[in-house]
Amino acid sequence: MFDLKHLISAEEDEKRKTRPKSAVVCGYPISIFFIVVNEFCERFSYYGMRAVLVLYFKYFLRWDDDFATTIYHTFVALCYLTPILGAIVADSWLGKFKTIVYLSIVYTLGQIIMAVSAIHDITDTNKDGTPDNMTVHVALSMVGLMLIALGTGGIKPCVAAFGGDQFEDHQEKQRSTFFSIFYLSINAGSLLSTVITPILRAQECGIHTQQKCYPLAFGVPAALMVVALIVFIVGSGMYNKTAPQGNIMVKVCKCIGFAVKNRFRHRSSQYPKKEHWMDWAEDKYDKLLIAQVKMVLKVLFLYIPLPMFWALFDQQGSRWTLQATTMDGDFGVLIIQPDQMQTVNPILILILVPIVDSLIYPLISKCKLNFSPLRRMTVGMFLAAMAFVAAGLVQIQIDQTLPKFPSSTESQVKFINMVNRRLDVRAGTHQFTLEPFTVRRPQSMFKQSKISLCLQFHDITAKPEQGANAIRQVSPCYCKEKQHSHFTSCFLSDMNAAKCPESSFLTFHTAQFRIWNSAGQECVYSQKLGFGSSYTLIIPPTFTYDQNCSQSIRPVMNIGQNSFHMAWQIPQYFLITAGEVVFSVTGLEFSYSQAPSNMKSVLQAGWLLTVAVGNIIVLIVAEAATLSEQWAEYILFASLLVVVCFVFAFMAYFYTYIDPTKIEAEFAQKEPEEKGKRKSLEMVKKMDPVDRLDDDSSSSSSSDNEEKM
Repeated sequence: MFDLKHLISAEEDEKRKTRPKSAVVCGYPISIFFIVVNEFCERFSYYGMRAVLVLYFKYFLRWDDDFATTIYHTFVALCYLTPILGAIVADSWLGKFKTIVYLSIVYTLGQIIMAVSAIHDITDTNKDGTPDNMTVHVALSMVGLMLIALGTGGIKPCVAAFGGDQFEDHQEKQRSTFFSIFYLSINAGSLLSTVITPILRAQECGIHTQQKCYPLAFGVPAALMVVALIVFIVGSGMYNKTAPQGNIMVKVCKCIGFAVKNRFRHRSSQYPKKEHWMDWAEDKYDKLLIAQVKMVLKVLFLYIPLPMFWALFDQQGSRWTLQATTMDGDFGVLIIQPDQMQTVNPILILILVPIVDSLIYPLISKCKLNFSPLRRMTVGMFLAAMAFVAAGLVQIQIDQTLPKFPSSTESQVKFINMVNRRLDVRAGTHQFTLEPFTVRRPQSMFKQSKISLCLQFHDITAKPEQGANAIRQVSPCYCKEKQHSHFTSCFLSDMNAAKCPESSFLTFHTAQFRIWNSAGQECVYSQKLGFGSSYTLIIPPTFTYDQNCSQSIRPVMNIGQNSFHMAWQIPQYFLITAGEVVFSVTGLEFSYSQAPSNMKSVLQAGWLLTVAVGNIIVLIVAEAATLSEQWAEYILFASLLVVVCFVFAFMAYFYTYIDPTKIEAEFAQKEPEEKGKRKSLEMVKKMDPVDRLDDDSSSSSSSDNEEKM
């Protein structure tokens, strides 16, 4: 979220051409209000969709955790690769306004396709609540995500810079305030969306069957993107639109390419060595540009270790969200959804940024400690590593609360002791004692075979997902089940055969079960449910419809609820957010202070590229790592970042800070002389070979005459 604060292209610092003045309100161009609203809606759309994305992969598309994580981070990586394309298109071809409009249309289409892909009814031909053709949903999802990545990434480098273009040269103060408001709109959009969309996802909707409402969770962000596009277009007549002036990144790449090619041509030892390999570009490019490229490359070299930080940071939306699904989200007054835990990050940002800037840094400065930008970044990386150590410790505690299911090489046997005394059982080297199964009614009337049949046929083979609760009913009478959103009703007849209903999956609450017969008699049984538990409800043959009917129903807990609380994730969120504050903000400020004024967009592209590479690292590890335990993967990432921390600290130790303004001023003074020399050189090259030969002859003869004299 911090990277967007500095999305200002180089031309913003250049003198603008004469242009018509737009309407002004309170000293600000009225056009910027459309841009701020557009940014708020767009960020709401992006972060809202992303907040529920990994759960959509896991629970709707039925992908496993590793594959869901891989696709999630592939998508995020694309979102941070496409800004380079957007910047080149805007600066070299379409201009910022048209680029924003065209790519916003692409973006909106992608969001709409994502919402459509989440409608389970479109392929649910048998109306059982499960899509019958999952390929259609996967294909639509992938198309939607690719369009979103192209759209959000393409407009990323354009919107803030376009906002800066709306101000005149004398409005520096207003422009600075605009970027603060712009940055606030980004955080406001992301915070609200990560709170709201998980709530929408938790609702149940559908035409034939009620399921988790992913269409609504994706549909609201799509609607916000439509609003963002309309608002931006409405302000069209008020914008100051600058024509494309060429992209500096293209120029820098050409300069570097020429230097490499020229160095390769002159690799022989007969050619004199240059002080820097970029000096081989002097044959075509002026020394000022070469010096600026050198400054940029110096900073980009420091970027090499940075992707590892983003590899950990962006797992908040994947691994950490999946971790929260196995935890208890009951906060008393509030029931927190797993994907809502991501809101801790933007909340902590709003708290920590002013504290760090106005309290922590001044205190360190008063202690006469040299807490340089690069040292701050090192500390930020270390804090992120500690966040993953904390996540690993949390995972170890979670694993102790999870049930152990038999693997493919194991089997599981369950006994229900219906005898009114203890029984000892031996199986090989294993020996255990069976306590008698007791209920409030006499046990002699139970039919053991029928209960065993039910338990065997409807056994639970996995812990209930999404914090749901599995309910099994064991009854020696016919039970016809009708599942609704908040209760399961069973109709009991006087048939003498045993038939058990399928397991019901209910959400966190006190569930009520209505049991009635053909005579109209009714019994209501209540069962309090937590997160992810599994119960077997045994209805004995002695069951009667009276005031104490519910007391004869025996609940047996097969799997305990998620007992480790989501609040234990707060320390790891605090550490990763603290690391983000001192790493991301400081990194951008350092980069911009060390870069030439007209090449800030190049560094912005490099910074976004580190985010993309970081997400690629995650998908590689998720697919390649053979670690069976999730906590071990967390510790692996933490260890890798600690190693990178030391590498970065070593590189930072040898870095020499520069003042690009002074260097540019020195070259500016030499520029007229350099231009004169280059001009004369070009004239010599353009001369006819005969003329050049005559000139050479005359110069040589004159030199001979001088020698003779």
